[in-house]
Amino acid sequence: MVGMGMLCAVSFNRYGRLYYLDPGEFSPQVGDRVLVPTDDGPEVAECVWAAQWVEEETAAFPKVAGLAGDDDLRRDDLLRKRKAEAKVAAKKLIKAHELPMKVVAVDHVLDQAGSGGPRTTIYFTAPHRVDFRSLVRDLGATLHCRVELRQLSARDSARVQGGIGSCGRDLCCATFLTDFEPVTIRMAKDQDLPLNPLRISGACGRLMCCLKYEHPLYQKFQATAPAVGTRVTTPTGDGRVVAHSVPRDEVVVRMDADGSRCSCSRASVCGPRQSHEERYA
Repeated sequence: MVGMGMLCAVSFNRYGRLYYLDPGEFSPQVGDRVLVPTDDGPEVAECVWAAQWVEEETAAFPKVAGLAGDDDLRRDDLLRKRKAEAKVAAKKLIKAHELPMKVVAVDHVLDQAGSGGPRTTIYFTAPHRVDFRSLVRDLGATLHCRVELRQLSARDSARVQGGIGSCGRDLCCATFLTDFEPVTIRMAKDQDLPLNPLRISGACGRLMCCLKYEHPLYQKFQATAPAVGTRVTTPTGDGRVVAHSVPRDEVVVRMDADGSRCSCSRASVCGPRQSHEERYA
């Protein structure tokens, strides 16, 4: 079919970020282990979404390199073991050096042709820049491989570690977000959210990324709806706007007749809409 292709979704860690691939000649099912091409060679991942047709072009997606065999699974188990060993060693040496660092994740590359030998990359967070040159030397001597340390920002740390947001779902940055877009306090104000850091901050301690999702809807609503305090005419009588209900596309009006409140659609109290109905009704 034109404009259609097949995709499957895989994850390297349980409840981790999903990666979408073209299954090619393979038909992986949920639970199957597949080989995913990476810069460091094929890596084993678990299929969490079976291959199926999608209504979009799939030529730009990477292709599944094959189904994982016994040798691939043994190599993956060894890789996970090396990562666990490196994480334990890093925590012990950081404590010994009395450095204000927190290990977030560990990546390890086994000795492969052209890879320059095994390499361990340790990702950490710290409140400020840290002189870890002596730590790197001790880690290299302990792990018997080349060691790299990389400091992560608060948002990148949340992305790597994952977690559950205040909505009860997996963090957006750990599942589907690919880029961090700017989020400002103005977005929280426009959505009438309490400016309490505990209420509008995510697991990373920064403003929640989801504040940006509905912000365009609030901007559009505020540009066309009568402001709070404005007198309006509703289908049931005159009154004054006392609140907005943006998700419902409604305004709350206190009626002049008896002081009661009623919810009206934005269109029913919008001046241009009323003028249109009066003219063409």
